[in-house]
Amino acid sequence: MIIEFLLDNAAENNWNITIADADKALIEQKTKGHPSSTAVAIDISDEQKRKTLIVDSDLVISMMPAFLHILIAKDCVEYSKHLLTASYADDEIKKLADEVNKKGILFLCEMGLDPGIDHMSAMQLVNGIKEKGGKITSFKSHCGGLVAPESDNNPWHYKISWNPRNVVLAGKAGAEYLQNGHLITEKYEDLFDANRQINTGDAGIGALSFYPNRNSISYIDLYDLHDAKDFVRTTLRYPEFMTGWKNIINLKLTDEVPAYNSEGLTLAGFFKQHMDKYKFALPGDEAVKEQLYFLGWFDEETMINKGLISAADGIQFALETKLVLAPSDKDMIVMQHEIEYELAGEMKTVVSSLIVKGRDSIHTAMAKTVGLPLGIAARLILNGTIKLSGIHLPVTEEIYEPVLKELAGNGIQFSERFF
Repeated sequence: MIIEFLLDNAAENNWNITIADADKALIEQKTKGHPSSTAVAIDISDEQKRKTLIVDSDLVISMMPAFLHILIAKDCVEYSKHLLTASYADDEIKKLADEVNKKGILFLCEMGLDPGIDHMSAMQLVNGIKEKGGKITSFKSHCGGLVAPESDNNPWHYKISWNPRNVVLAGKAGAEYLQNGHLITEKYEDLFDANRQINTGDAGIGALSFYPNRNSISYIDLYDLHDAKDFVRTTLRYPEFMTGWKNIINLKLTDEVPAYNSEGLTLAGFFKQHMDKYKFALPGDEAVKEQLYFLGWFDEETMINKGLISAADGIQFALETKLVLAPSDKDMIVMQHEIEYELAGEMKTVVSSLIVKGRDSIHTAMAKTVGLPLGIAARLILNGTIKLSGIHLPVTEEIYEPVLKELAGNGIQFSERFF
């Protein structure tokens, strides 16, 4: 989606978009010979080629895995280039803050969906309440990449629309959040509780379950919500997924220690070896059995052939094989903020919800909601609307107001319910 947006805006803004990837043919498939595009094949570790691309650019958007951003970031500092990413601003990036400030350039991080749209929409709400004199006492923010109801046809009620490795390892660090003024710490094994639910307000979707994200506490400072007694950020899933994944964890299928030679090993063989290793019995819950069967419990045809693998690698392969989006399938993004606040002596609640559905397995809601904020921000920086320098997240009005306005014009718009 980001490539499509940039190319659609290229002629009007006199841009040439250089797109670099290890697979040049894949780029050309997406750009379809657009006159404002240049496709470049590159190994990101090729320092000379990487630097050549960056020095010739006005602004760089990194869509690399998070741990590789630092290579690009250091080059952007060296050559005084603006940098945008959808990833969290990690410690390595933050160490560049002084140099970024001295160069007068902007590093805008966490500019995707979650993190990204969640920051912008939350801060717009929070600041609007504060401007009216309101005092926020509870903040809960939920977001999930899901399968749309019309494409929901498997017992997991889930299909892969983002990095499958992140799906497998999600929650491993546990979670910390604030509840009734108390710091709550939860272990990985306790996170996936199907009974924790929100009402989306959409009859076609119904209730969704949530699990708390890693460390919500660090965002209290970012959002300046020190009076809140509740503060939590979560990930949304259908309730059936939560029950199934809790069993996946209990069966140690997310263990990351290499333990199985997968050459010539079928999915059924993998599951059997793993269950025999721990002397596990198949869970008694019929719905969970159906989920495990769907992932290949009896599949004697699909070969893994990935060398020495861990249980997490095996379950990732199963997800990628069995929970793939079919060409006509639609994914769905659901985001919901629930904020309680005191205003003029009365307690009030606002629930702000976003639901976005993809068109098909290529034009996904995930690609749209991650890519569009980056593309819009890039244009606003290049045309001078955003004039900031330093390392920033999209929590300031100069960023979130124009970006949210344009997102709304592209079908990414929140609806609000007041109580």
